[in-house]
Amino acid sequence: MSGFNAPFEPLLWDDIHLGFGKIKAADVERALANPKRTIEDFIALISPAAAPYLEPMAQQAYALTRQRFGHAMQLFVPLYLSNLCANDCTYCGFSMSNAIKRKTLSLDEIEQECVAIKQLGFEHILLVTGEHKTKVGMDYFRQALPKIKGHFAHLGMEVQPLSQAEYAELNQLGLDSVLVYQETYHPASYAQHHLKGNKQDFAFRLETPDRLGRAGIDKIGLGVLLGLADWRTDSVMMAMHLRYLQKHYWRSRYSVGFPRLRPCAGGLEQIQAISDRELVQLICAWRLFDPELELSLSTRESPAFRDQLAKLGITTMSAESRTQPGGYASGDIHVQTALEQFATEDKRSVSQITQALMEQGLQPVWKDWQPGYASQ
Repeated sequence: MSGFNAPFEPLLWDDIHLGFGKIKAADVERALANPKRTIEDFIALISPAAAPYLEPMAQQAYALTRQRFGHAMQLFVPLYLSNLCANDCTYCGFSMSNAIKRKTLSLDEIEQECVAIKQLGFEHILLVTGEHKTKVGMDYFRQALPKIKGHFAHLGMEVQPLSQAEYAELNQLGLDSVLVYQETYHPASYAQHHLKGNKQDFAFRLETPDRLGRAGIDKIGLGVLLGLADWRTDSVMMAMHLRYLQKHYWRSRYSVGFPRLRPCAGGLEQIQAISDRELVQLICAWRLFDPELELSLSTRESPAFRDQLAKLGITTMSAESRTQPGGYASGDIHVQTALEQFATEDKRSVSQITQALMEQGLQPVWKDWQPGYASQ
């Protein structure tokens, strides 16, 4: 074994899971007092024992976010290139067994989407596809990335895991960041929800951030799908994974997302729910654990909830997201719904979201990176 797979082996899920019941109020108070939090502090802060301490956690999260990130809120938008998928996953509308219309954008359609997105003001874009290595793989990416990069300052991807050499090649074509959500760090739950396709390979997906780090990708995004397994244990595993990556690939930046299961075509209901209050606790704990970490919240969440979290640790938000190929240039809402990956909750326009942010004293940021500065 190589990469995080090696240290992952001794991390016993059950031991971590059962350990939450042993956390006492004194452990939480000690974690709150520590100027630099350890994994043990993170466990205390997301434990049930920390629930009564949510207010001081929120106050510290607010102060640390303002200290490191000021009042800025980075805005980005996903561009769905294809909903073709060769995997069968219980929670995703793109699963191969779902009888939905399939579409992959042509280069001309990509251009139309870019123009429509650019008119909304975005400079940070996240390319998303289903996982189909043959029809939406490197040959497709080699054509699409240069065309898209010509429109935007920052280009991210959330697609199937690739090899180190492939990531290095895409980096040369303008790729800046990659999101690769493990979905869950619990192997048995992972197997339960990934029924067919290459995504069944738990170990290969787990080592993807290692390949990204070795390929020199500037920013690596981590996440678990909150609801597939115990969210607390999954979050501890991800915190350990982050610390490993920061030690070994210190030139890369890191972000963490907080996707909760959302309704989708053929999808399952949330099975291990995390409440709104618990998600606030989790986000605050992440900010206390790592004040430098970028924390992202998508339009999966409601407008009121996103507005509440905007000042408590979140530094990056998507806006006016369309989770289907061709969703920005197309005006046919029926086609959009038929093709989407999951339902979004925050359906406000970009102008409405930016107005809500400014009313809270936050500054929407469209562009925060100029590639030419890297060589200075």
